[in-house]
Amino acid sequence: MTMRTNDVYVRATINDEQVGFLCEPRQTLLEVLRDTLGLTGVKEGCGNGNCGACSVILDGVLVNSCLVLAVEAEGKSITTIEGIARPDGLHPLQQSFLEHAALQCGVCTPGFIVAAKALLDRNPRPTEREVRYWLAGNLCRCTGYDKVVRAVLDAAEKMAA
Repeated sequence: MTMRTNDVYVRATINDEQVGFLCEPRQTLLEVLRDTLGLTGVKEGCGNGNCGACSVILDGVLVNSCLVLAVEAEGKSITTIEGIARPDGLHPLQQSFLEHAALQCGVCTPGFIVAAKALLDRNPRPTEREVRYWLAGNLCRCTGYDKVVRAVLDAAEKMAA
């Protein structure tokens, strides 16, 4: 990568690893995650914060990475879909998504899983209504939403046990 005169050096913790990167002040976190850092699990859907495909957890808060400037990540902690799996295998959310066939083309799946993790981090025993409300910012054109909701509720049950 060639450094431009207006590039900014940003340090952040991404998926529990200290990372430093150069970015232009106008670049989104989504662009840097995908194009600079190779974290392609974060998907670009709409580019304007309406679909949730680019969801990440930024200092414990669910955000659309297409709406966050990369320079705003300075000193922050970011979790992407790549950081959700456990060293010994899939996270219970990922396993439940597989078991409930809550995915098809895969564009929306990482965003749904990241959003669901943010929910379960805050509320480990959500109701169906709470799950539907929390995931309302994530759009899917393939599966419908019932399988996704069932997968999240199943994961919550498994994680509570």
